[in-house]
Order: sequence, then C-alpha cells, then structure tokens
Amino acid sequence: MESLYVSENTVLGVGNTILSDEGFGVRVVEYLEKNFAFPENVALIDGGTLGVELLHFVAGTRRLLIIDSIDGGVQPGTTFHLRGDELKAHFAQKISAHEVGIQDVLTMLELTGKKIPCVELIGAQPFSLEAGVELTPPMTALVPTFASKAVEILKSWGLEVTR
Repeated sequence: MESLYVSENTVLGVGNTILSDEGFGVRVVEYLEKNFAFPENVALIDGGTLGVELLHFVAGTRRLLIIDSIDGGVQPGTTFHLRGDELKAHFAQKISAHEVGIQDVLTMLELTGKKIPCVELIGAQPFSLEAGVELTPPMTALVPTFASKAVEILKSWGLEVTR
C-alpha cells in the first residue's frame, strides 16, 4: 500500500468533531500544531472519522501515537494510555466507527507484513457525545494536558519537540 504522506513518526488525532467530546483527538492535534514545533520526521494528522482510508496516511510509519476520546464506560475524564496487548484488546471491542477503521488499518498492515512497530493510544472518557462542534468545558480543559502527554511520548521516542 502506497502512503500519501510517509513519516517515521505519526501523531494521529481521530474523532467526530460534530459530536462534542468525540472530537477530542482532533482538537488535541490542532492544539499541538498551534503550540509546538516538530522535527520534519513527525507528521501530525487530523484523521477525523476517515476509518480505513487512514491506511494511506500511516502506511510506512515506524511509530504511531493515536489520540482519541475513549468510551470505556468509566467516569468522564478518566484517562487512558494503551499500548501492546492493551491496545489490541481495546480495538477488539469496536467502540466506534472510526475505531473499527483504525483496527482494520492496523490489521491490514500486519497481514501485509507492514506492521507499525510501535503504536500507542492516549485518550479520555468523554463527558458528552451530544451533537455540537465544541468540546465540553471539562474536556477542553484536558486538551493541554494531553498535548503535553503526547510531547512526552514523542520525547521518549528520542524526538526533539519545542514550544
């Protein structure tokens, strides 16, 4: 599968921005773009609800950080950091349409021998999934925290990120 944008490291924000807190991952990526400078080998992608079409944007990346709202049936605002088997278990639940797409992308890459070696997901339990283009105030308050967490993860990968 040919990639539209190949980068060694990809930060992928996903979610539906017309369902309030469901758009959390996209809003965190927007915040990162506005407030931080990244090396050329880091791609920031607004994946929205693309689903399987994301294959074109992540094929060939070595490290993938997914940022999303995660409806884990727990207290709103609860944070998640998943990797390895935790990530596979999470996607096996097929919580939302875009997560089904991400799971399909990761599976397709694995089956074609192009598995992404390092995949991590950070997210928070949404407060609301009601129609609306803005995050709820408590979810908005989490955006800078998650941007910092994303930067922390990128730095742990040996990347230089500045404010």
